[in-house]
Order: sequence, then C-alpha cells, then structure tokens
Amino acid sequence: MSSIAFDTHAFVKDLTRAGMTEEQAEVLARSQATLIDEKLATKQDLKELVARLCRGMKELELRLTLRLGSMMVVAIGVVAVLVKLL
Repeated sequence: MSSIAFDTHAFVKDLTRAGMTEEQAEVLARSQATLIDEKLATKQDLKELVARLCRGMKELELRLTLRLGSMMVVAIGVVAVLVKLL
C-alpha cells in the first residue's frame, strides 16, 4: 500500500499541549502512524484493486462464453443425432 502523510511531530505536540506526557504521546503517535500505513487504503490502492477486478471479470467472461459455446455445440450435435435416428 502507498503511505499516507501523517505528521507525527505535530500530533505529539498537540497531545503534550493537551496534558499527555511526551513519552505517552510518542507511543501513541507511533501506533497511529503504523495503523495508518498498514490498514488504510489510498485512492491509488483502490484504483489498482478496481483494475485487477476488471481484468478478472473479463477473464471470467471469456471462460464462460467459451463454456457456453461448447455446450451449445454439443447440444446441437445431440439434437442432430436424435433427428437422424428418429
């Protein structure tokens, strides 16, 4: 995943101004930065996912078309044989 800009320094400063100790604020900032980097998807991540899904759907469509065509050929062959025999 692509990383998202997260200003840990400003985050720590805000937390210390609000009364949190600097050590606690730094630990929280590191945790938040890790969470953002590992768990959040960016617009680019979503675009890549959509592109992969579209490619997969096109491959699936081709496979299904070929399978349906094959089934139709077999069905027509069976009907032709039955018409000849009956």
